[in-house]
Parts: sequence; structure tokens; C-alpha cells
Amino acid sequence: MKPRYEQPRSPDGTTFLSYIRREEAFGFGWHYHREYELTLITEGSGTCYVGTTIARYQPGDLMLLGPDLPHTFASEPYAGMAEAAVTQFRHDFLGPDFFALPQFRALGGLLARSARGLRFDGAGAGTTALVAALPAMEATAQTVALLDVLGRLAADAGAAALTGPGYAPAPSSAVRNRVDAVCRYLQQTHTGPVQQDEVAALVLMSPTSFSRFFRNAMGRTFTDHLNQLRVETACALLTDTSLPVTEVAERSGYRNLSNFNRRFRELKGLRPTEFRAAHRELPLQRPTPAGQPRQHPAGRYA
Repeated sequence: MKPRYEQPRSPDGTTFLSYIRREEAFGFGWHYHREYELTLITEGSGTCYVGTTIARYQPGDLMLLGPDLPHTFASEPYAGMAEAAVTQFRHDFLGPDFFALPQFRALGGLLARSARGLRFDGAGAGTTALVAALPAMEATAQTVALLDVLGRLAADAGAAALTGPGYAPAPSSAVRNRVDAVCRYLQQTHTGPVQQDEVAALVLMSPTSFSRFFRNAMGRTFTDHLNQLRVETACALLTDTSLPVTEVAERSGYRNLSNFNRRFRELKGLRPTEFRAAHRELPLQRPTPAGQPRQHPAGRYA
């Protein structure tokens, strides 16, 4: 029930790993690792879980996740093939003091901010194309290109933190195990009735203790977390289907339409119908990697 610890292995000739992850669907694989991870979604859509955050992803989304930050990408049903360009590297992949050098301090600051995860909604086409091309490059060009990408991202003033300020990466194993058990359970059950006392019992806690524990560990209440999960499910249904809003509400876990509309507007700033209209007007663009990139090693999460 806890996140899987992953230890990526760099191929010969380089000190970091860059590959294309392509599968029929990304399954829920809650995990963390010591490496920074730069992920560009190139095909498919779904839900990303990063620390405290639950959000939709789609082609063109670019994220930088810091070490020991639990995360996973889960495909939406019937969303077609899932593909991402992934680059993983450790802080010392170019030497222990590389990012402390004066000319690279901006990059060091970017990496420090990635402890909460960063999403680059304003990354230009040139940047995303370069990230998509990384897996196909030979080692020297790949290293230079990665530094170029990090420099561009360090200058991106629009980068947004993914997790809330109340979240601390890599909490103690006892806390992490309980949080991970709850997150995995909710990922499977949030569209149906969920009782907080039943979830508390899952991790052997009283309802009162669990409420306090969850807020301290996640930086928000259990109810707020559940509502975010349900609203993100509703966003996927509003964007990808023509279901009536009443049915979207029910399939997302809301039995009361007024409550659904209120919660949706609180989190998204739009009514469900307004959200559907706005997002169906946005074209989805997929960056095309050059050459034949290295494929994702079998059996490993991104």
C-alpha cells in the first residue's frame, strides 16, 4: 500500500536516463525516487497525483518533480495510447558542486523549487520539442540539451508549484504508509459513497485522530482532498464526453447537483457548463520527438 521506491539505472555513456514511456494506458503506480524527473506528456490524457495535488494532464503538459516526491500518472479510460518523454537525473549527475557554480545558480534555484513539483503551462513549443527530442540524442548532445532545457525552465516566470505549502516531501515512513494507503483507496473508490470513519479504520485510527493526522500530513482536510479528486474526475467527463451535467455529477461521486455545482465552482472558478465549453475549444497538440528515442525500460514507473 506504500509508494514503490524506484531506482532508475542510467545507460552506459551517460549519468542520467532519458526515454520514451509508451503504454496502452498508464496504471496507478504510486512511487517516488531520488532523481529529479522531467516529464512531458506527448500522447493521452488522465490524472496526475503529485504530493497533495490531483490534476488532469494532457498532451503538451510539462512537469519537473523533485526527489522523493510521491507521484503517478493514471490514464483516463478509453483515452487511447499513453506516451511521455521522461528524463531522470540526480543532483550530482554533473558533479557534486556543479549547480553551485555562479553560472548555474539559476538552475540550482529551479531544482530547489521542484521539491514541491513544478508545472510549466507557458513553456514554448521550442522547449517542449527539445524535451521530446532528448531520448533520441547521443550522450554529449543530450547533456547539453538538458542544460539548455533547465535554463529555459529556470527563466519561466509562470512556473506553478504543484503541491501545497503544507506538504513536505518524503515524510516519515509511518506517515507515508498511512497517507499512501488512503490515497490508493480513494483513487479506487472516490466516485462512490466514502465515509471518513471507514477510511480512518483502514489505517487503524479513530475518526478524530485521523482527521487531525490527514490535515497535518497533507496540508488540507480529508473532505477537501476528496472533493478535489471528484472534481478532477468530473473535468475529464466534461471534456471527453457529452454526458449531461447531472450524470457527470453522479459519476464523479456527487448525489446532489447543487453541491456538485458549488464544489466545482470553488475549485475551478467556472460552472461545469462553462468549463466544458472553454476546454472543448482548446486543441490538443502533441510534440513529435525526432529520430528513434530510447524506449522506457519494462516494468518501471515514470
